[in-house]
Amino acid sequence: VVDVIVGDGLVERAERLGDRLLHGLRALQERHEAIGDIRGRGLLLGVEIVTDRETRAPGHELIVRLTDRCFELGLNVNRVGGPHSVWRLAPPLTITEDEIDSALAIMDQALRDLS
Repeated sequence: VVDVIVGDGLVERAERLGDRLLHGLRALQERHEAIGDIRGRGLLLGVEIVTDRETRAPGHELIVRLTDRCFELGLNVNRVGGPHSVWRLAPPLTITEDEIDSALAIMDQALRDLS
């Protein structure tokens, strides 16, 4: 397994594609007040959904509606959180740049529709 990870450059691929995803999420954050924070590394990222960016009040009801809307539009996003409202993004290493762009477009549409 380690030989495949190293030989196929999977760490570098995760970093490159993760940077693309993170850059796209930061652009969404600039347009949508419902995104409070984005954190993570590589292709494992968390997107905090809030009702107020200043206080970082968790958007428990909003994240449910946003997640359902993303699913209706063709994107399955995991909600995690406990006291927080976070989308956990962990796409497979086989994801393409086009698929990342499509996922970002769906999240953007859901955020426009509901926030």
